[in-house]
Amino acid sequence: MTEILSQDEIDALLTAISTGEVDTAELSSASEQRRVKIYDFKRPDKFSKDQIRTLQMMHETFARLTTTALSAQLRALVSVHVASVDQLTYEEFIRSIPNPTTLAVINMDPLKGSSILEIDPSITFTIIDKLFGGAGDPIKLSRELTDIELSVMEGIVVRILGNLREAWSNVIDLRPRMGTLETNPQFAQIVPPNDMVVLITLETKVGDVEGMTNLCIPYITIEPIIGKLSAQYWYSSIRKGATDENAGIIKARLESIEIPVIAELGETNISFFDIINLQPGDAIKLPSTTINSEMVLKVGIRRKFKCRPGQVGNRMAVQIGEFIDEIPDELLTTRRQEEDL
Repeated sequence: MTEILSQDEIDALLTAISTGEVDTAELSSASEQRRVKIYDFKRPDKFSKDQIRTLQMMHETFARLTTTALSAQLRALVSVHVASVDQLTYEEFIRSIPNPTTLAVINMDPLKGSSILEIDPSITFTIIDKLFGGAGDPIKLSRELTDIELSVMEGIVVRILGNLREAWSNVIDLRPRMGTLETNPQFAQIVPPNDMVVLITLETKVGDVEGMTNLCIPYITIEPIIGKLSAQYWYSSIRKGATDENAGIIKARLESIEIPVIAELGETNISFFDIINLQPGDAIKLPSTTINSEMVLKVGIRRKFKCRPGQVGNRMAVQIGEFIDEIPDELLTTRRQEEDL
């Protein structure tokens, strides 16, 4: 709690300073010492808090996409979510993972360098068991993967990399490619031991088996786009992508959709008894409709134009005339609700 001085104590302190009993230089030096922050030059903080938060949001999208992809491929309940995003040295990362494990070295084109995707052995063997027709029960094994198992895990990693590309699409057109698949961490030296990396830890659950999946990305790989790793840029790129890039795709898809166009002569009400007794040659009289009356052209279920009947060659046709400004029913209902309020 902050101590509040009385007026007598304040006067005594001012008197001591004016007479030289208290050295103001000592007070300023003590104040400066409190501002000193211990900094380890062997472990410099390369990422700001905002950049860490942005990386976490990006990989939460990656986790959701991976959850869907693995659930569909394994036909099992899979859950993947971001547990933490930390910055540490590459040596600390290598020491923290088991040996043997599943280490996929990923080329981060067009960025320089590589990253590592590490999958916990318990998750690896559960995935392999599911794909080989097993129940996916917990398996405690500590061995290297066989050639067949390595081939199976390569297919899983390639599928996951497609999700990584989509998660990074708002920042850069990342084209991650599978490099090599290792089982010994000592053989995966992508950067010097003291280089800083960002570690995205994903809690992964396949059925009843839980484990960790780690994505390790060196700072030198992300450095060219470090300015884009801000929440403001990320959100603005999402809005821009939704309004610019996707607009052309949506428009192209809408243009290829076929909808019915109906030329309506008129309408009337008749009984069901009259309908079931209609015979060829019978005539139905339409109220206030003559041969020169304008027809209504419907696009889908909406009245859009007035038109006149005619003929082009041997085919019947209509000539489009005046536009009908009809308010959709749902919009009309909304307007009425607003007026009532």
